Amino acid sequence: MTPTPQKPKKLVVRFSMYWMYAIIIICIVGMCYFNDNSMSKEVSYTEFENYVSGGGVTKIVVERGSSEAEAFLNDSLAAKVFPKDYEKDSGVKAIVVSKIPSADRLQDKVDEWNQTGVFKGEVQYRNDSNFSGLLWTFGPVILLIVFWFVMMRRMSGRDGGNGGVFSVGKSKAKIFDKDCDIQVTFKDVAGLSEAKTEIEEIVEFLKNPQRYTNLGGKIPKGALLVGPPGTGKTLLAKAVAGEANVPFFSMSGSDFVEMFVGVGASRVRDLFRQAKEKAPCIVFIDEIDAVGRARGRNPNMGANDERENTLNQLLTEMDGFGTNSGVIILAATNRADILDKALLRAGRFDRQIYVDLPDLNDRVAIFNVHLRKIKTDSTVYVDLLARQTPGFSGADIANVCNEAALIAARHNHQAVSRQDFIDAVDRIIGGLEKRSKITTDEEKRAIAVHEAGHATISWHLQYANPLIKVTIVPRGKALGAAWYLPEERQITPSQAILDEMCSTLGGRAAEELFLGRISTGAANDLERVTKQAYAMVVYYGMSDKLPNLCYYDSTGQDYGFSKPYSDDRAKLIDEEVSRIISEQYERAKAILREHADGHAKLAETLITREVIFTEDVEHIFGKRKWASRTDEILAAKENAAATPPEIPAVTPQPDNNGDILPPPFKGLPEHSGNADTADSSGSHAPEDETPDKNDSKSE
Repeated sequence: MTPTPQKPKKLVVRFSMYWMYAIIIICIVGMCYFNDNSMSKEVSYTEFENYVSGGGVTKIVVERGSSEAEAFLNDSLAAKVFPKDYEKDSGVKAIVVSKIPSADRLQDKVDEWNQTGVFKGEVQYRNDSNFSGLLWTFGPVILLIVFWFVMMRRMSGRDGGNGGVFSVGKSKAKIFDKDCDIQVTFKDVAGLSEAKTEIEEIVEFLKNPQRYTNLGGKIPKGALLVGPPGTGKTLLAKAVAGEANVPFFSMSGSDFVEMFVGVGASRVRDLFRQAKEKAPCIVFIDEIDAVGRARGRNPNMGANDERENTLNQLLTEMDGFGTNSGVIILAATNRADILDKALLRAGRFDRQIYVDLPDLNDRVAIFNVHLRKIKTDSTVYVDLLARQTPGFSGADIANVCNEAALIAARHNHQAVSRQDFIDAVDRIIGGLEKRSKITTDEEKRAIAVHEAGHATISWHLQYANPLIKVTIVPRGKALGAAWYLPEERQITPSQAILDEMCSTLGGRAAEELFLGRISTGAANDLERVTKQAYAMVVYYGMSDKLPNLCYYDSTGQDYGFSKPYSDDRAKLIDEEVSRIISEQYERAKAILREHADGHAKLAETLITREVIFTEDVEHIFGKRKWASRTDEILAAKENAAATPPEIPAVTPQPDNNGDILPPPFKGLPEHSGNADTADSSGSHAPEDETPDKNDSKSE
């Protein structure tokens, strides 16, 4: 395929204020440069002749145009003419200036002085047009006029001035078209297969609209990208700008906000005016929650009036009485819960594209993209890296790859190894190792007992997360930590939450059992356990005394200062939370008593080596009884790839007229009126706390 030759870009020279500064500096330097370090005095022609005839003149310069003559005085005469200002041997030239009758008459006098011997110096003649005098006279006025003219043009918004007073209502959107060199394409966006499909369809709408309009369909007016930070929402928009052959307007939601009243609405109008002129086109608004926040949240505060006016203008432009044919709006936010309902309705944002955190397969693809430019050795396995980074976004994975390269370069490695990636993940999750922190033997043993308690209980519980590594080396704010592989479950049963709580309480339980005391090292563990127990009772309805109740507000409005339950119900909630935590604490102590010998060996190994891995725990307790969910998914994937699907043969059957009928359609499942159906609406309330990326139990 022959590449399309790019058009040469036109060189546009725009006036800048730095030009004015340069002109002023040049004028000042010129004034200093052309200053010949002299002092002058205007005298009559008679005095001029007396100075020359007296033998006090060394040089004469005659200006023909102005009929003036300059006489350079020697030291003795200069001291008499300038008694106060002139200093001998100072290097300053003393000059007297006089009007002369004519250059010819002066030449006659010079010849006479030469004959008498009173003047033997040099005589110069210059043709002066008096331009320099006019320049110094009218130059400052001309500079002021030019400065005023330039400032008025900048204030009116011309010459590229976007910050002027008169251009404050102009849109600050950046325009990308086919002539712009945008390097990001859909090939650079790994994972996000569903989101990419919908985005690619929007690009196809603009490239070939008749394909869809011929069937009576309408091109969608807008799409909203929703997802956590770092998942690739802005990257998808950049890929659209790189793939689409239509103008692409990029703007941030904060660009509409200004200190002047009415500026936001004016910028919205100007943005859509430009978009309509270049239709078909795409308008991308990043972080739209800055301007699209729900109206009426603070009715008593007047600070939101400007933002509401901007939002009202945006709503009108997106779907009002006017037409925006060929203008598609893309927007991105990670706070969709606070957006105004009028902004999310069909006709404005017809589609909401959810860009979630990548799963295992997506992380593999993202690692492959970021590892293109990194030199790795044979020890790096992308599948293992993807398994060790659950809950990581695309931005986090990019940070891991970059940090691994920096660590390898710091150790003078020729290529990035597996250990460099492991160190990078540990540093991002837990922070930098602090081996210089001083700990006593007693503190070291307490930390080892605490972390060994976590590892022991998680190894003997079915739903506990698989163990990766346990360390007692201080890292970040933690004195010790245990790294696990959180199971990426779509639906979490109650027993899984209880097992996780029991494993989290294992550190405090080990301290009480084997040390006979407790410490403040379990503060983070207790915080997490309390939030989990509260979520079980209040959000998930997993309590025996308060079953099937949920006080979670999915609209994001919250309940303000009042709670949706009575004081008696609040007391009952506190009792249930305390009961659940107490039961799991006693359960943790029972497991530790049963495996006290293994726990002791594990703690001693930690004290000796400071870091232990899964193999060490397996050597002490034996192989874990339950396989992780990730292993099951990978095994099922491998079996599906190895076994090709069987396609049953279908024999066409002729109808009564002898025509061959097509085979029956088998795509729809058979309906059973008595069958129970699972609730797949996704209406489950989110957990009260998003789990950490490593789900570590830190000291």
